[in-house]
Amino acid sequence: MGRRKLSAWPGASRQLNGLKHGLLLLILTILTIPVVAVLWFMLTGVLMPLDELKVTLAPALSGSATAAVTTASASQSGAAAVSDLATGYAIWPLLPSWPTLQPLTELLLDTPAFFVMFWNSFKIVLPALLGQFLFGAPAAWALSRFRFPGRKLLLGIYIVLMLMPFQVTMVPNYLVARQLGIVDTIWAVALPFAFSAYPVFIMSKSFDAVPHAMLEAASIDGAGYWQTFVRVGLPLGVPGIVSALVLGFLECWNAIEQPLVFLKDSRNWPLSLFLPQITASRLGLAMSASLIMLAPAVLIFFFGQKYLELGIQATGVKE
Repeated sequence: MGRRKLSAWPGASRQLNGLKHGLLLLILTILTIPVVAVLWFMLTGVLMPLDELKVTLAPALSGSATAAVTTASASQSGAAAVSDLATGYAIWPLLPSWPTLQPLTELLLDTPAFFVMFWNSFKIVLPALLGQFLFGAPAAWALSRFRFPGRKLLLGIYIVLMLMPFQVTMVPNYLVARQLGIVDTIWAVALPFAFSAYPVFIMSKSFDAVPHAMLEAASIDGAGYWQTFVRVGLPLGVPGIVSALVLGFLECWNAIEQPLVFLKDSRNWPLSLFLPQITASRLGLAMSASLIMLAPAVLIFFFGQKYLELGIQATGVKE
């Protein structure tokens, strides 16, 4: 009997592991459904004609927004029908009844302000990421590999600055930008991101995982501090650097409060301020703009996902 129980035990263990795997897969699938639903909502909304959008979303809109959205429908089907549309629950169809590219065409061909704000976003993001790399990587290497008085205090200050929300640093940043004369320019938004403390913290944890033996070998070969950083630190710290840049891109690309505070001229506004300007009567335009704004962030995340995972793993590796 003992032999039979022992021989049956591996099979039961495999069944238990399979059950745990299936349960974990079910939980992850349930958690993924809301994300997929939002993306599907956005994608189908781009292909949906304006009349269908008005009919579908009328119950979800209230007050003046409902009146504005249902005005066109009232001229066709009567006030009683519009009143029925504005009550109850909004039910989103799985597929559009009459797919069309008219909202996307209107955005790309008849909305020049969209392209201005689109390129303004890149004008802000690219200098910010370049600054995070040029200034953040050397600072992270110094905090990770150099031992000097006040190092722990400096690292603690970085952590405190990293945890502070924008509302706390808004006034000091504005005063500094005014003294530099860069208010109402893209540099007022890009420079605070370029010197952010968060990328330095992420990169420093990645540099902590660089083997000390490789640094000693570089020193024996005659490499100085700068050569060691360029030839050893940067290649081995690529996961952490890319992780910090990916997160920095997502934060800067979706920034709303910073442009609102520092940019008064609408010609300098980024794409993140374009969507709030769209009224409820232009729902198709809002769907198309949301999809195009999401595309660069999704592409950056997918291309940098491998490095992002490696960077997160590197933060927990101890030599």
